[in-house]
Amino acid sequence: MKKSRTTITEIANELGVSPSTVSRALNNHPAISKKTKRAVVKLAKKLNYTPNLLALNLLKKKTNTIGVIVPEITSYFFSSVINGIQDLVNPLGINMIIGQSNESYEEEKNIVQTFASIRVDGFLISPSSETKIFDHLEMLVNNNIPLVIFDRDCEGIEIDKVFVDEYKGAFQAVEHLIQTGCKRIAHIAGQQTLSTARHRLKAYKNALKKHGLPINEEYIVESSGFAPEHGIDPTKKLLALPNPPDAIFAINDGVAIGAMYVIKEAGIAIPDEISVIGFDDDPHSYYFKPSLSTVWQPTYEMGMLSARILMKRINNNNDLSKIRVESLFPELIIRGSSK
Repeated sequence: MKKSRTTITEIANELGVSPSTVSRALNNHPAISKKTKRAVVKLAKKLNYTPNLLALNLLKKKTNTIGVIVPEITSYFFSSVINGIQDLVNPLGINMIIGQSNESYEEEKNIVQTFASIRVDGFLISPSSETKIFDHLEMLVNNNIPLVIFDRDCEGIEIDKVFVDEYKGAFQAVEHLIQTGCKRIAHIAGQQTLSTARHRLKAYKNALKKHGLPINEEYIVESSGFAPEHGIDPTKKLLALPNPPDAIFAINDGVAIGAMYVIKEAGIAIPDEISVIGFDDDPHSYYFKPSLSTVWQPTYEMGMLSARILMKRINNNNDLSKIRVESLFPELIIRGSSK
């Protein structure tokens, strides 16, 4: 039978002192004599006593733990964000627990409730593609639990937010295609429930307008996800058009890679006959042939900045009189898949 953890009360009973005396002795309180401290420490070591950090932190009203919730953990984008968060909080002695919503509103809501029940000190959340109502996030705000939203917006909630300027990055990508001579530019868009997808679609249309090119709705096809397989059917649909595009701007690198696969299988030369450009600068994109033109996002910096803002909230009693909305700048990376 497994022995239960030794408690302060057990040490106190064996020494004939009060539990508060044992607690103070273990914390080297000046009011406790050296003789008592030595006796307490000696017995604590003999009984393999370890402090219950969770209980101690709850007494201090802090658990020194933050909750991080992302749509997926395995993608380069979110793993890089998580690395940034970890590198900021680890030196501060802060732990983090990570939840994966799998792009599900219900799962995201359940994770929020679970993390809140174990009293994490604050939340960093990138909402799922299904998250259209924000009752679970409003619950955190109403209970004065620090919260920072990153990457994807939750419009209407006044809380700290950290984004990348999606519009600017997408506009640069489409303008690059136009400036290299492309006239029939298609867009494999993301789900329009996502603020990131809406910003990229808007930038695509505005770049065409700026340069006097028509917006052909046939050239706008929505993908059902962000992996390479989600770029296959939209690309087949585009290539089957009577007048197929001479360029594709994809919602992200994964979808762009799927598009390149279909194009090459069809025997169409990239970029001579059709240019392809993605978004995210996934490290794998460089190693495809041709290497993928893309838009780099400062994901690591997004993680660090989000964590820094959250820690400031936690340490300053979550004063919401000044909300921070930060926008980081992307960079166009031109490689072999565009002219």
